[in-house]
Amino acid sequence: MEVLYEDNHLIAIMKPPGLPTMGVSEGETSAVTQVKAYLKQKYDKPGNVYLGVVSRLDSMVTGVLLFARTSKAAKRLNEQFRERTTTKTYRAIVAGNGIIETGQLADWIRKDEKNHRMIASRHQTAGGQKGELLIESVEAVKAGYHLTIKLITGRKHQIRVQLASRRVPILGDRKYGSSIPFPAGIALHAAELIIEHPVSKQKLTLIAPIPAIWHNFL
Repeated sequence: MEVLYEDNHLIAIMKPPGLPTMGVSEGETSAVTQVKAYLKQKYDKPGNVYLGVVSRLDSMVTGVLLFARTSKAAKRLNEQFRERTTTKTYRAIVAGNGIIETGQLADWIRKDEKNHRMIASRHQTAGGQKGELLIESVEAVKAGYHLTIKLITGRKHQIRVQLASRRVPILGDRKYGSSIPFPAGIALHAAELIIEHPVSKQKLTLIAPIPAIWHNFL
């Protein structure tokens, strides 16, 4: 497990592909179980280890994953995410027959219960929640296009479904229409997270370098 940042209040890791954030069956591994085991061993903690889940990544996504080590830190960080005062930057590689440009994307995102996936619509729909993101840069690469994305809202599968709805799915994302294989999860990476430290109040920038495998596609 690669630790990106750690102090008495927070811990941030580089989440690898294929590892769920949480919610696994007993005996299975998740980021939560790994971080708890790490803290328990490092600090020789008896009993259960507290760990507040304040951010989440899909299992196939890589990058910065942040946890709180105290309930006070968890409460303050959850407030930041809820009030959208954090800054979340992602990288993605996409390919398809659609056109993708810099600028803001806004859709209404709802769950398709029957097919266990999300759907993005340009118009407000029953049960839909507004999803917004900003595409800051678009670079042509060997495999398609390399995007830098600022996530404004945090809906389930939001980046994946908004890009797929414009016919430029993320490499490796078969659930949302990609026909191009990707060797490690999908080509979506949480590259940077900027927060206010819940205790010191200083700006804290957490950075996860792009995985080495990406360079074969750029």
